[in-house]
Amino acid sequence: MTGPLRPPLGVFVAALAMLALLGGLLAPASAAPPGPAARPMPGAFTGYAFDARCAPTQAEMDVWRRHSPFWGVGVYVGGSTMACRPDPADPASGQPHLDATWVRRQTAAGWRVLPIWVGPQASCSGYADRIDPAPAGAYAAADAQGRAEATAAVERARALGIDARSTLWYDLEDFDLAGDDCRRSALRFLSGWTEALHDLGHRSGVYSNIAAGIHALDNADNLSPGSYTMPDQVWFAWANGRADTVVSDKVRPGSWAGERVHQYALDETATYGGVTLTIDRNYLEVGGGSVAPPAPRACGGVRLDRVSYPTLAKGRRGQVVRTAQCLLRKAAAYRGKVDGRFDADVARVVRRHQRLTGLPVSGRVDRRTWVSLLARGQAPLLKEGSAEDAVRRLQRSLVATGARLRVTGVLDRATSRAVATYQRRAGLTADGVVAPDTWAALRRGRV
Repeated sequence: MTGPLRPPLGVFVAALAMLALLGGLLAPASAAPPGPAARPMPGAFTGYAFDARCAPTQAEMDVWRRHSPFWGVGVYVGGSTMACRPDPADPASGQPHLDATWVRRQTAAGWRVLPIWVGPQASCSGYADRIDPAPAGAYAAADAQGRAEATAAVERARALGIDARSTLWYDLEDFDLAGDDCRRSALRFLSGWTEALHDLGHRSGVYSNIAAGIHALDNADNLSPGSYTMPDQVWFAWANGRADTVVSDKVRPGSWAGERVHQYALDETATYGGVTLTIDRNYLEVGGGSVAPPAPRACGGVRLDRVSYPTLAKGRRGQVVRTAQCLLRKAAAYRGKVDGRFDADVARVVRRHQRLTGLPVSGRVDRRTWVSLLARGQAPLLKEGSAEDAVRRLQRSLVATGARLRVTGVLDRATSRAVATYQRRAGLTADGVVAPDTWAALRRGRV
């Protein structure tokens, strides 16, 4: 979101989680849209997002969902200074693809939509629509402007079917902090924006340069606490090329911890799955970050997470044999006791599984057999930031291939790297995105 009429925030953010379908791609635009989303955006998430100029087409979103690392997309929803500004005679012309159906499709596919509003800019900026810098009444005019913009943004969000608990982001482009009236009126405007959003049931977000709007907010909160109402989340532009949410020395380290978006690369031409867009890249840690649901109990409490999965053969006993028996039972192939004894019945079921999977038939639970068993189950699309039990199955399978990972249920940076390493060995595109081809290779016991 830098430069005049550049989608503030770079319009599409991320990253994601996670309700991916086994086949990977969403239904074409001609299909009936899914039902309304019923979850606040962006929710609890750690991962990648992109913002571009205007909302991509459904076909572009579908391809990027399958092939890109992003689970989040930032999109302009309105405001007087918005890029993609519509023709006054045709309000839909500015964002021809953005409507309630578009929002429903993205959220149903696992995208986290970040709605961006870009109205009046700082009074010392070069934009046509500016915040009133008059100091009268402690910048009461600026406060009223911020509240009015929040009201308009909420009305637009409701029309798009965006959950009432979602964060709405105000894009305040770069400006000079030296002028007191310019800086204070901007702060009062953003305070009014935040208070009005809270009154209307939304969370408040502010996008700005880390050395401009975000620094001004943090400095005011530090030097004059309580004078302005702070946003719940910040989205800071700092093109240092680092995909993290670590702030510069312009912001105190603890400010908005766990509630940050970092725009770390600007105006890049990126191609995924043959579809090219010009984007800004962002990394999110919001809502405290991605958190996996509790792990379900398996076979009455058998431990499936192990630091290694050794080869097992007939006559072996112990807890690791119980793990293998439980996995064989989950594969609907073993009906005996989960008693930690590798007997002839277990060996017979192992041979059957190996024949059905195309593995060498040995009757032993070797590394390839472990990988195959651990990967069984649903095959959702997973990327960095995904947090669900399928991630645990993925992590266990990767551990069985030799990766050194903690099984957490959250697809973090280490897991993404382990996925890419595995994909290279398996002859797949090493993008860290766990799609049907990666699941298929794991189920076949590729190591």
